[in-house]
Amino acid sequence: MKTRLNSLMKFSYICFLMSLAAFPAWAQADQSVHAEASASKDHDDHIPFDPDHAIESEHEVTILGEKVPYKATTGMMPVWDADGHVEAGVFYVYYERTDVKDKTTRPIVFSFNGGPGSASLWMHLGYTGPRILHIDDEGYPLQPYGVKDNPYSILDVADIVFVDPVNTGFSRIVDKDVPRDRFFSVNGDVRYLSEWVSNFTSRQGRWASPKYLIGESYGTVRVSGMALALQQREWMHLNGVVLVSPTDLGISREGPVAAANYLPYYAATAWYHEQLAPAHQNRPLTDFLAEVEGFTIDELLPAIAKGATMPEETRQAMAQQMADYTSIDAKVYLQHNLAMPTSYFWKELLRDEGYTVGRLDSRYKGIDAKEAGDRPDYNAELSSWEHSFTPAINIYLRDELGYTTDLKYNVFGPVHPWDRSGNNTGANLRLAMAENPYLHVLTQAGYYDGATDYFNAKFNMWHLDPSGKMNDRISFEGYESGHMMYLRYDDLRASNQSLREFIQRTIPAADEPAKY
Repeated sequence: MKTRLNSLMKFSYICFLMSLAAFPAWAQADQSVHAEASASKDHDDHIPFDPDHAIESEHEVTILGEKVPYKATTGMMPVWDADGHVEAGVFYVYYERTDVKDKTTRPIVFSFNGGPGSASLWMHLGYTGPRILHIDDEGYPLQPYGVKDNPYSILDVADIVFVDPVNTGFSRIVDKDVPRDRFFSVNGDVRYLSEWVSNFTSRQGRWASPKYLIGESYGTVRVSGMALALQQREWMHLNGVVLVSPTDLGISREGPVAAANYLPYYAATAWYHEQLAPAHQNRPLTDFLAEVEGFTIDELLPAIAKGATMPEETRQAMAQQMADYTSIDAKVYLQHNLAMPTSYFWKELLRDEGYTVGRLDSRYKGIDAKEAGDRPDYNAELSSWEHSFTPAINIYLRDELGYTTDLKYNVFGPVHPWDRSGNNTGANLRLAMAENPYLHVLTQAGYYDGATDYFNAKFNMWHLDPSGKMNDRISFEGYESGHMMYLRYDDLRASNQSLREFIQRTIPAADEPAKY
């Protein structure tokens, strides 16, 4: 590996610190214990920080049997204000295939994770990058920690940029007097990252390339908003947006819809843990879920909408059918007015066996201090993921890519309070698609994700464009895994292949006009 340092130390900064509040329901993580831990570990304000530098290294990986040589550029690029003053430095890792000389037709993918407050390590070392975690085939931690080649990376068909938003990863604020909403708000986040992507594209000479955004969890809010911001503010048009385990994107679903929509996820999780009667348990998961989805839309939702006017026999029938699909006693559903909270489900499903189930991936089991209660003590899946990701990202960046810094890599960074007002990102994505006939959207979701569940992801698709006129440009892929479906080896292969095919089919033929 050869390494070339190209940096100019410009100044030091004092990073202002904020305690990391608990993540909300649609976020990458949701536990105050992680917030407190993050706040207590942020003590690098004395460390010199250069917001504009990079190193390069050469590598090779075998993808689908083909040797792919590539260059990794690891570094910082500034966020500037309108006067050219540096406000922050954003950390990135940029992978370019080096045996492709013509970049005009070579796609480039910008990758963002969520939180808000989460770094890009999850999809970087778990999903699309050329190197992935050393974990078992179901995604559980293994020692020794580290990374290995990713035989399914999309680097064979597209270059990739993994971006850490401000205060995540090694990214830091330079100007402590910048208003908080510049970085830590739905629309501020969209605005500055769109500016950054535009500047990065100019610096790397990639304006001719087909361009894609991929976001996971809250990152789907980010990239949905960026699709329109890039078009309207930066005059950059995309070929595709990929939504991995999407949030609600600001699309309303209160009341009966919110209550009914979780049932298919409950049923999927009960099926995975073999809690159902043979008539359901012995069926393929997707066949079973098709039945549950039909019941949810055609019977449960209209029944819940009746509220207090629902006939008692209907109420009893709904509760009994829900119990049949999920193994949770009908009495429990009746006690919750047919709207059982997800937190109670995670505690209740395996209560008699002495376990809880995970929130972001309900395949994972946890052990609470007491079997009684209405919510788990902790998120079993998140603890497992941090177990394997945190050592791996530090080993990879510092030792393998040769990036030298005394800064701590913020897996979850101090970005809270986060201003969530004005979240119209779903509507923004629809408008971006309407304005740009080249723009396609792919949604990927795991059936066992209880935070950003797959059926609500489908609901997003149905209501992203209620007219149905853009259905041919919106697609969905489901996986027998959770929030980070790619941690399961079979789904790593399948989900990357879906991305590869999505990219290939959304590049128009030469001279094909963008028009209706």
